[in-house]
Amino acid sequence: MTSTDVRTDAEDSGPSGYAAARLRLLQEGARSGPPRRSALAELTDDWLAGLFGAGATEPRGVSLVAVGGYGRGELSPRSDLDLLLLHDGSDEQAVAALADRIWYPVWDLGLALDHSVRTPAEARKTAGEDLKVQLGLLDARHIAGDLGLTAGLRTSVLADWRNQAPKRLPELQELCAERAERQGELQYLLEPDLKEARGGLRDATALRAVAASWLADAPREGLADARRRLLDVRDALHLSTGRATDRLALQEQDQVAAELGLLDADTLLRQVYEAARVISYASDVTWREVGRVLRSRAVRPRLRAMLGGGKPAPERSPLAEGVVEQDGEVVLARAARPERDPVLPLRAAAAAAQAGLPLSLHAVRRLAATARPLSTPWPAEAREQLVTLLGSGRPTVDVWEALEAEGLITHLLPDWERVRCRPQRNAVHIWTVDRHLIETAVQASEMTRRVHRPDLLLVAALLHDIGKGWPGDHSVAGEIIVKDVAARIGFDRDDVAVLSTLVRHHLLLVDTATRRDLEDPATVRSVADAVGSPGTLELLHALTEADALATGPAAWSSWRASLVSELVQRVDALFAGDEPEEPEPGETSAEQERLAIEAFRTGGPVLSLRAQTEAPAEETDDKADPEPLGVELLIAVPDQAGVLPAVAGVLAMHRLTVRTAELRSFDLPDGVEGSVLLLNWRVAAEYGSLPQAARLRADLVRALDGSLDITGRLAERDAAHPRRRGVVAPPPRVTVAPAASRHATVIEVRAQDAPGLLHRIGRALEDAHVRVRSAHVSTLGANAVDAFYVTGPKGAPLPGDEAASVARKLEETLRG
Repeated sequence: MTSTDVRTDAEDSGPSGYAAARLRLLQEGARSGPPRRSALAELTDDWLAGLFGAGATEPRGVSLVAVGGYGRGELSPRSDLDLLLLHDGSDEQAVAALADRIWYPVWDLGLALDHSVRTPAEARKTAGEDLKVQLGLLDARHIAGDLGLTAGLRTSVLADWRNQAPKRLPELQELCAERAERQGELQYLLEPDLKEARGGLRDATALRAVAASWLADAPREGLADARRRLLDVRDALHLSTGRATDRLALQEQDQVAAELGLLDADTLLRQVYEAARVISYASDVTWREVGRVLRSRAVRPRLRAMLGGGKPAPERSPLAEGVVEQDGEVVLARAARPERDPVLPLRAAAAAAQAGLPLSLHAVRRLAATARPLSTPWPAEAREQLVTLLGSGRPTVDVWEALEAEGLITHLLPDWERVRCRPQRNAVHIWTVDRHLIETAVQASEMTRRVHRPDLLLVAALLHDIGKGWPGDHSVAGEIIVKDVAARIGFDRDDVAVLSTLVRHHLLLVDTATRRDLEDPATVRSVADAVGSPGTLELLHALTEADALATGPAAWSSWRASLVSELVQRVDALFAGDEPEEPEPGETSAEQERLAIEAFRTGGPVLSLRAQTEAPAEETDDKADPEPLGVELLIAVPDQAGVLPAVAGVLAMHRLTVRTAELRSFDLPDGVEGSVLLLNWRVAAEYGSLPQAARLRADLVRALDGSLDITGRLAERDAAHPRRRGVVAPPPRVTVAPAASRHATVIEVRAQDAPGLLHRIGRALEDAHVRVRSAHVSTLGANAVDAFYVTGPKGAPLPGDEAASVARKLEETLRG
């Protein structure tokens, strides 16, 4: 059926015919994208025009006008109809009757309607008072009635907009900034709002408004295509959900991707991010140009008066060879020859970042169009300029984005293409892979005084996750890639070896510190063997911190920092020849011994809570409050079955997050039969304040004697307050870490974090008849990554087959 047939059906059969024709149009598989949006707008125009002219007499001095997205002829399946009934004020009673004749059929079909009835003077007055109304009128389009009335309004609204642009554009920019602050950046969000987030459809509309002002214009290359792609995604979202929504929720992304014929949800998100990046960059350039023009207009009258007329030549300040500053931007010098100077793109970028200035759009485009490729390996100056760019701190981000917008980054580093705009489906990460790498370099730039080779630190920061674009372990893939990239950049063989080690082991320190027993000499030796030298360890320590800080707030804390620092100190001591000593069994503090004796004497658990803090850093104000590392919970209880699940369950009931847990037996004085278990835990309140120690102890007593049903209580709480999840979490995984310790078998658990998880693990290990020597608990966002040092009943590591059986049964329990 053709679009003409669809329109004829709608005209012949009224509202029900329009509804049927609309449904057929939306179900046409062959038509989508701009053609379908235009056809839907045209179909709707014809229907509304029919309603407009359906009265006994032809309306005079009245017109029906589409505004906003409908005015642009772009109707998504569930878009609002934005309509203005424009009249000359001669017969308001007739206009009211006409409005009812149009509005009610629209409402009867369940279509969302944003409507108004105004004279041209009222419309202009409202537009002058309400910026959003004025923006909508900029796209006014005639549907039916008095064409001259509509044309007159369009002409006057555009004239008002251009005359008032110096005042209204700063208001529009502020409106965009407030929306961006509220909605976030579309190019990094896992559940983005396609319309409201920065880089979305609202910003694309704002750029059209700036262009209509004749004051400035957006860079147009790729902008229309980016906007079209976002509209296509919104169409698919409306069709797949049946709702008028602009939020691309996680649970709908696979269906939307299928609707668009894309491979998967990641491909969908990557296309959305690429489109948003184009619009965001165009917005940055445009608003910068608006500011420049407005400043120039404010200054020019005074200069003309001083100079007696004429246009002064812009000042140009040299920044580097072939690079100058002009009017607050970095541009190429008049004598610059990019076609003869292959290092110029990096030199200009480094100069801009060092000066904290943006690279001009014209300069970047000229460099992209004419710059020669660098030789292999790069000349020393090119490598130095890259390091300078990466070490410039926060300004590096904007300069890098300008280079990337014109394809210069992938020209310099072809491997960058695989990580560009790549989403990270992990709640811990707040950036795409490429932006995370730049953020890591920004964080590393503040640590360059801590290391002997800041150049290696900065380049490792840029490349540490470069393997995420390849199958398999990204650290292993990254090691291979970085060897090639570092050699091409011009590093010598020894430096290439260091960089590849840093990339291969960039997760080693934080994983080991949070999941292994730092008292175990095998832990320290394994790290030393992997790192190889004190210099590499120094770089790896800084890279670890920069990587975590650039990941998101959940990835780093004083607790993790203290554990990593302790591990680094122990490995450093080993490099210096100080062999780690085997820990003394049963070594206790005076506080632990006191609690153990009291537990034996009373026959029940005793405990103490003690806050632990970190002293302020040297460079901070001496009056600054120390940052809390958590609360140390010491528990002593007569040795019996079920202690670990009981304690973990009580802590879960009181909404306490466990950061570390250590369990061991305390030897009582000679002549005293029996033993006491000592548990040294570090906990933090999930929210609110910590419970009183007496209440914890009372619940622990009940848990140990069986009168407190922890499993039931946790289940009741979960049922009363179910947690919403956008996607189904991946299944838990339990593995045995080979050769991780000489004293115990290390079982690693990776699972979705949930209240009572540690309680369930403890019960499963108790059922397997193994003893937990210590536990190292780490929570990253929604993911729990825990390691348990376990032994058999006699205190020896488990045989291989038995360890595998315990891991398998624990995994089955967690999956159930």
